[in-house]
Amino acid sequence: MALFSSSTQTVPATGDVPQHIAIIMDGNGRWAKKRFLPRAAGHKRGVEVVREVVRQCAAHGVKYLTLFAFSSENWRRPEEEVSFLLNLFMEALKQEVGKLAENNIRLRMIGDCSRFDPALVHSIAEAEQQTATNNGLTLTVAVNYGGRWDIMQAMKRLLLEKPELASSFTENDLAAYLSTHYAPEPDLFIRTGGEQRISNFLLWQLAYSELYFTDTLWPDFDEAEFKQAIISYQQRERRFGQTSEQLITN
Repeated sequence: MALFSSSTQTVPATGDVPQHIAIIMDGNGRWAKKRFLPRAAGHKRGVEVVREVVRQCAAHGVKYLTLFAFSSENWRRPEEEVSFLLNLFMEALKQEVGKLAENNIRLRMIGDCSRFDPALVHSIAEAEQQTATNNGLTLTVAVNYGGRWDIMQAMKRLLLEKPELASSFTENDLAAYLSTHYAPEPDLFIRTGGEQRISNFLLWQLAYSELYFTDTLWPDFDEAEFKQAIISYQQRERRFGQTSEQLITN
């Protein structure tokens, strides 16, 4: 059962610090190209930035961080780059899971693992199990994930497990089967790299998220850039369909 209601059904609590931040980490390849380096160098640098952003979220009191690491459309990239990205992901799992456990960070993976090598699937399961009892920041990594896939798999599971709801299910019924059912909908969505698209990421969950786009490439997304995104969020008026006057009186 979903822990959090849909923002289109109820008005969620808000604060100066977003509970949940979702990020598309764009620009690794372009960062490397600008420096006449192979794209792999940009991806490696991107992993280092992930560490810093995790630290910043924990320091600011963010409860959930969801990162788009590999989309269902990324299989269209050159085979050698896809292979490198998946190998880098496995190495990062092995290197970082101990640190996450020590810092009370829970790791969760979302996405369709059916195309992955069994060794990677095993590593993912081990990493999730090793951090399962942690109750600090929840770090979710989306791998072979697509927003449309998420909605489709949620629908299939709902109708399989509760066929009696086929003609009467609610948003909250379906939300309970989404990949991120354990987290509130993102308060803040960040995309680096200059593109201003959601790119099939958390399509259902981003319905009322504040969107923040920056030209900064992911490998350059440092502490100052992170704080600027938080400041931008704090300047937004989150109405969820209400008027400004209602916010004052509520």
